[in-house]
Amino acid sequence: MIEKFLQRIGFHKQEKDIFPVPVDEIEERLKYHFKDKHLLFQAFKHRSFLNVTHENSRESNERLEFLGDAVLDLIIAEHLYRYYDKENEGQLSKKRSVLVSRPVLAQITEELGLGKYLLLDKGEEKTGGRSRLNNLANLFESVLGAIYIDGGIEAAKGFVERFVIRNRDRLLNYKQYFNYKSALLELAQANGWGNPLYQIVEESGPDHKKRFVIRVKVNNRWLAKGIGSSKKKAEQLAARNALQKLKSEGRSSAQKNTRNHQRRNGKTARNGNHATNKNTSKKQPINEKAAQ
Repeated sequence: MIEKFLQRIGFHKQEKDIFPVPVDEIEERLKYHFKDKHLLFQAFKHRSFLNVTHENSRESNERLEFLGDAVLDLIIAEHLYRYYDKENEGQLSKKRSVLVSRPVLAQITEELGLGKYLLLDKGEEKTGGRSRLNNLANLFESVLGAIYIDGGIEAAKGFVERFVIRNRDRLLNYKQYFNYKSALLELAQANGWGNPLYQIVEESGPDHKKRFVIRVKVNNRWLAKGIGSSKKKAEQLAARNALQKLKSEGRSSAQKNTRNHQRRNGKTARNGNHATNKNTSKKQPINEKAAQ
């Protein structure tokens, strides 16, 4: 298919004949029909594909991805602002961070079955580029950027409404999309501990199979470590482990305080009983004498 495309470059053919992607199939999945089919083609053009076409770097989908990222942020932010009118800025930011996150966008792209149309070179294909999370998330953003250029903000809103906002509650309730870094930052700032510090402890493995070990420091303490295939994943896991440790310490502290409180109350009660008995023993002879 790619070879046929390269042979046809520069020839005056019908648009649908010169694209190495099935335009009608993709448009049906997106529920959007492009006026400019070249935008759709570019949205699916991974930068590795430029090794095949020998085009300028500007011809990959990265510029559309850049635009789509900003458009998505705006649309989601406006929706959350209007829908959750009782929530504060921190709560809205937390929800937005989930809905525009890489895992969420990658899952939506996978559910739409768009990965199989991504244009890659053989090297990227062999190393799993068609199902790689970043490639799928970037594809969602580049498609959104293309729709925005082709049809304007209303068309872009329609796309986000169909595939993100309608699934908002489901996506927000998925535990794997919880932003542990944001939660840890919020907790640290609320307690006056400053911002958490993340540090790479170890980095190993080849480029296509990296392993990162990252630790996180909160309130001048190295609290926990996280291990992941990327820095972001390792940081998220480190933040999650730190939150769990702080939660555990909080429970232990609360239990200790409860025991101390009970001890103090018990001691007070014993002292009170002792004082009562002492006063009673002093008064008893007087009563007996008075009775006589």
